[in-house]
Amino acid sequence: MTRAHRPCCIPAHVAVSPPAAPPVPGRSGRTRSLRGQVRLPGGEFAMGDAFDEGYRADGETPVHTVRLAPFHIDETAVTNAQFAAFVKATGHVTDAERHGSSAVFHLAVAAPSADLLGAAAGAPWWINVRGAHWRRPEGALSDITGRQNHPVVHVSWNDATAYGRWAGKRLPTEAEWEYAARGGLAGRRYAWGDDLTPGGRWRCNIWQGRFPHDNTAEDGHLTTAPVKSYRPNGFGLWNTAGNVWEWCSDWFSPSYYAEAPPADPQGPDTGTARVVRGGSYLCHDSYCNRYRVAARSSNTPESSSGNLGFRCANDAAGPTP
Repeated sequence: MTRAHRPCCIPAHVAVSPPAAPPVPGRSGRTRSLRGQVRLPGGEFAMGDAFDEGYRADGETPVHTVRLAPFHIDETAVTNAQFAAFVKATGHVTDAERHGSSAVFHLAVAAPSADLLGAAAGAPWWINVRGAHWRRPEGALSDITGRQNHPVVHVSWNDATAYGRWAGKRLPTEAEWEYAARGGLAGRRYAWGDDLTPGGRWRCNIWQGRFPHDNTAEDGHLTTAPVKSYRPNGFGLWNTAGNVWEWCSDWFSPSYYAEAPPADPQGPDTGTARVVRGGSYLCHDSYCNRYRVAARSSNTPESSSGNLGFRCANDAAGPTP
């Protein structure tokens, strides 16, 4: 039965001061690149929640047939090392850096008390931390040393789109993301089947214990895991459940599935929030059961948090890379 709505584990950004300058866009002239991507054949698949386990306000139903053209998609979420190369090449300043703060999970905060600007409304485990951004994901007393192969976090939809332009790629549509995340398994709950822990083994980085105060970290991680943790799905994609939420190109609407075109849907024409997919290290059945492959949520394009990242895609057709 479809559950009553619960707020998602990615808070919308509330600026403590206006941004000083508009975001610096990625360079748009870079040659199309398929580096680190796999080619998927496209075709028809059933999109949506076949188990009726989602949150009604998320709009995971009706299950509907979607037909996709072939496309390419990154094997992994974009890493800190890859994002650092982008920043070095373009001088891009992220929305979190311009706003001066971003959301950090309360058990992970590493910042002076003066930098703690308050908890998110309705989700007090999120602390708005001054100086938290992709280089300092837990606050001023943290850095990404030793985490070059972890997914970059504290990136907004605007930041992810700028990276894609620079890298010769783009964000996937929501339909492309779900098709890719399923790994060729039709109508399953997860990217590997219907059981969360087959053989007693964790297959994704999500919360274990009592959310939000006691994480037993049975899967080995309190926050992010390296992008090639666990096992890839049937298409060779890593961590399409848990670890970090991933931005998609689409505007979000809970009613879109009932009106979406059957071929290569691009999402609504307008909106106030963009689609995010995959869940994160904070998802737990008791609160945010959104690590299922059909689960969907959204956030505003300028928002960022310590569990929000992205991967890129590409059309199959195009100039030879």
